[in-house]
Amino acid sequence: MHMLMVIAGGIWQLGIFALFGWLWGGTMTSFALAAKAFIPVWLVVSLLNMWIGVTKAGYSLQDELPILAVVFLVPASIAVLAVWFVSRP
Repeated sequence: MHMLMVIAGGIWQLGIFALFGWLWGGTMTSFALAAKAFIPVWLVVSLLNMWIGVTKAGYSLQDELPILAVVFLVPASIAVLAVWFVSRP
């Protein structure tokens, strides 16, 4: 359940990034730039989530690595698809 909540939080964060990109720039280029900026920020948040799982929750690194992959890749893939969709001719 926690993993789904973190993924939902990542999608929500992507939406916030995209909204501010659109509001500040008003173009699809600024929207795409905001979606691209989301990816490294989300990587840091995902790594922080993994670190908390290892140090505070008592999971091993081997337990947390597949969870990190899913938690990072789902919102990051949506961001990549959004950038691809916006930048199509």
